[in-house]
Amino acid sequence: MPAFSLDLNKRNKFSLAGNRQLGPLSTLGLWAALCFGGGLYASWQGYGGRGFAATLTVFSFYFGVMLLFAARGVEFLSTRFGAGAGYLLGAAAFLAYLIYDIGTNTFAFSRVGAIAALIFIPLALAASAEREPAGAWQDYLTLAGIWVTVKFSSHWLWPYPGGRLAYVFTVLLCVNVALAAFLLVRRVPGVGYNIGWGSRWGFYVVASFLAFGAIAIPLGIGLHFIQFAPQWHAWRSLPFVSLAILFFTAWPEEFLFRGLLQNILSRSSKSDLAGWWTASVLFGFSHITNLGFPNWRYVILASIAGLFSAGRGTKAIQFSHPLWSMRWLMLPGTFSSGRFEPGSSGSLAPLCTNAIEKKAPATVRGRYKCRNRL
Repeated sequence: MPAFSLDLNKRNKFSLAGNRQLGPLSTLGLWAALCFGGGLYASWQGYGGRGFAATLTVFSFYFGVMLLFAARGVEFLSTRFGAGAGYLLGAAAFLAYLIYDIGTNTFAFSRVGAIAALIFIPLALAASAEREPAGAWQDYLTLAGIWVTVKFSSHWLWPYPGGRLAYVFTVLLCVNVALAAFLLVRRVPGVGYNIGWGSRWGFYVVASFLAFGAIAIPLGIGLHFIQFAPQWHAWRSLPFVSLAILFFTAWPEEFLFRGLLQNILSRSSKSDLAGWWTASVLFGFSHITNLGFPNWRYVILASIAGLFSAGRGTKAIQFSHPLWSMRWLMLPGTFSSGRFEPGSSGSLAPLCTNAIEKKAPATVRGRYKCRNRL
């Protein structure tokens, strides 16, 4: 699981010194196993042919970039090749989309143009601020653009298969773009993009999980945001959905809000505390459209979660994000955007949110009822 650590303060006693980070070969093995498993699952679901082959190829590329950049020693790309590596990655990401578009027989100049803008405008902004310290206006504009793209991703960009993978592909592409722009072209320091595990991290993960639960569960029930109504048959889909949450929600959000936004805000304001709180509040407001706009209950709870997740005092707390998302699967209830509805049958609670629902396959979504009433 990923840990995004922010080494902005060298006096931080929980440094990366004790972090056991995955190497390139181990990361490649993880990538191969996950892609092979995903391909088998899709084949079992009945997918095949040229369109499926193109989709799996492009997914493997985008996913491989996301994983390999977190491996130990990969930072040599930015030091040896400089900004050129970022431009090359952007070009490769664009070429991968062409393979998808042509391979699935959905080619359209309008879609290709939109993807080109999504990839090359952030790279152009990063190039224009290449010699500026982290926190230039181009950085914030790029982050805002990436967030808008992910939040309001269009199924029109990824029509195969039936738009069901639109969210996943948009997330992967945006992570690739962010890696190219911020890690390779801008070379923003202190991002801490790595896969690893440090000493005593298990204790801090569990402590953060329990502390946040002690606040979020009573508050969520009091706000009529959640209802405890476990339906244990949901465990059958837990492994698949948990992996989807980890790689396509928790990982990208920690990278965007902690590794980049909090990092840059702290450097701009010259205050770790200001960066932490501001990033947490913005993280909360990023959920305001979930389950109907404006969902202030979601904003409040997500902001509190952001405070727990963004705390730099211990980097292991970053693991609490996927852990808490998975908790709603293990002890599922009903999420309501404004009206408490006892007895409604939302057994996979995260699948009832706009953000998580897009990550589950249609076969999973169709089994559960989600009531979004204002």
